[in-house]
Amino acid sequence: MNDTHVRIGVLALQGSFSEHIEALTRLGVEATEVRLASDLECIDGLIMPGGESTTILKLLDEYEIREPLLKRIRAGFPILGTCAGTVCLANDISSHDMSPLGVLNIIVERNGFGRQVDSFEEDLVIDGIEGDVFRGVFIRAPVIENCAGDAQVLARVSDGTIAACREGNLIATAFHPEFVPDPRMHQMFVNVVREWKNSSATGSALAPADVAAG
Repeated sequence: MNDTHVRIGVLALQGSFSEHIEALTRLGVEATEVRLASDLECIDGLIMPGGESTTILKLLDEYEIREPLLKRIRAGFPILGTCAGTVCLANDISSHDMSPLGVLNIIVERNGFGRQVDSFEEDLVIDGIEGDVFRGVFIRAPVIENCAGDAQVLARVSDGTIAACREGNLIATAFHPEFVPDPRMHQMFVNVVREWKNSSATGSALAPADVAAG
């Protein structure tokens, strides 16, 4: 396995960011909280955690993170969005008048699986993850209604509803991988980050410093 050193940020404006940091740390990956636009300049990838998508999007604008983040995403910057993070990445939110980042070709419905009392767990077969099924934890989870363009389905729940997808270096899940001890979802993202960093170093993509400098 590639042992390229990477530093992964976790958006720490609201939500379950500490659990993601713990998951990365258990993998031996350097992790750091991201609260300001300047924090983006020293990381190789970003996790957008579950929480309240309306609050996260509002704070992205309040702290002037949205535009610097979009600039990096357009250059291939890897992101893992989970639950509310997936809502933030989507092109369209069918259930709410919000302004998501619009970088992932999916349509989502906020809380599409129901309220807190409707939370559930289900074993998932995830494309790109070898071995046993992955235990998906769905808490006030969004429903990914559609994947379009280059967005590809990675997993579905038993009724066929999309549970995870990927487009380029963007990975999105309706579930919370940070709430289970299984590290494979985070490891998948770490591998994407390492591949992107290596390609940036060889000149086939913009390196983080180049993106920041514009």
